[in-house]
Amino acid sequence: MKQIINHFTDDDLYKFTMCCAVIDNFPRAKVKYSFADRNNTVYPEGFAEKLTEQIAMLENLSITDEETEFMVRKCTYIPHWFYNYLKGFRFNRKWVKAWQDDEGHLHVEFEGSWSDTILLEVKVLAIISELYYIMTGQSEKLDYEAYYDKTMGKAERLLEAGCTFSDFGTRRRASFKAEDTIVKAMKDCYASRQWKGRFVGTSNVYLAMKYDLTPVGTMAHEFVCAIGGMYGPQMANHIAMNSWRNTFRGALGTYLYDSFGWNIFSLNFSEDFANLFKGLRIDSGDNREELQKIVNKYQSLGIDSRTKQVVFSNGLDTDRAIEIQKYAKDFCLPSFGIGTHFTNDFDGIEPMNIVIKLVAAKITEAWTFYNDTCKLSEDDGKHTGKPEVIARFMETLNISK
Repeated sequence: MKQIINHFTDDDLYKFTMCCAVIDNFPRAKVKYSFADRNNTVYPEGFAEKLTEQIAMLENLSITDEETEFMVRKCTYIPHWFYNYLKGFRFNRKWVKAWQDDEGHLHVEFEGSWSDTILLEVKVLAIISELYYIMTGQSEKLDYEAYYDKTMGKAERLLEAGCTFSDFGTRRRASFKAEDTIVKAMKDCYASRQWKGRFVGTSNVYLAMKYDLTPVGTMAHEFVCAIGGMYGPQMANHIAMNSWRNTFRGALGTYLYDSFGWNIFSLNFSEDFANLFKGLRIDSGDNREELQKIVNKYQSLGIDSRTKQVVFSNGLDTDRAIEIQKYAKDFCLPSFGIGTHFTNDFDGIEPMNIVIKLVAAKITEAWTFYNDTCKLSEDDGKHTGKPEVIARFMETLNISK
């Protein structure tokens, strides 16, 4: 079978920025990750073996001079020592275990140094998604010419509505070619004439390089969740924001605040952090309600929310993004990170609903035990982690069920 991931930077930017911050602040931390399929998919027989083969193929990848030079030019906030680390980085199949149970459900676990395993998540999810369509024969139904035209239509509508948007779709794409197709279509559309809106780039570093775009992204929940496991959830956001400031000095981007809910984040979001970060990202909950919380918080700190970016990324499609744009533009600088709707919206193909979450951490390999962690979503029923860990964190944070 062909190798699915063929480029070291075929990955989301925030995996690299988080990796850099992990090395800088938590260089000895070890972690565990676990895969979850929210659709409870039954995978084809032998899927886990094929996945394991693809993960072994990752060992062939290394960052090229072209990729390094591109990131140095476009990601000026990343310290140059990090590229020396990436030049020597190699994946290791021993970090990953994959198997299927008797019903055919897929199980995947990672364990290892945080700075190593952090670069696995997006690549493995992209492999699982594309491999599933290959092994079920659905990849043969993918019409990329029609998909280019379909994407042009989406881009035109978003740009005409004044939306600022980017591609966030690597992890659950139908294929690498699908994401390549949509990024090209969006760039072509944006370059075709003057628009009210802006296409600002893609989270995928390799495709940003291929099409001379800006790679976009800051962080994921795992950064805060791991810290919550090591130190407790009450001050996890404070430690995470301080760590980010320590590494990136002011080029802090947007902060993803919902790892343990709005209330505890708000208590940690002091005026200095509010001024330092460019804005916040809404990734769960009701978009209107979450935006109002953000606006109220900025106002309480004497900050004009209209000067701050709010990135919306909670399961968006074109219609929802345009709807949000209409009301959010009066309160903030709205921006939209759209994933599966861009990269896996083929007719007759059901997108996968898969995640890999960090579930345990320890500050140093010398510890004899891990601390469990979880993610507490603003969406009901979408908490991620062991039920007993979720219950313990909710009790600690005084969150009602």
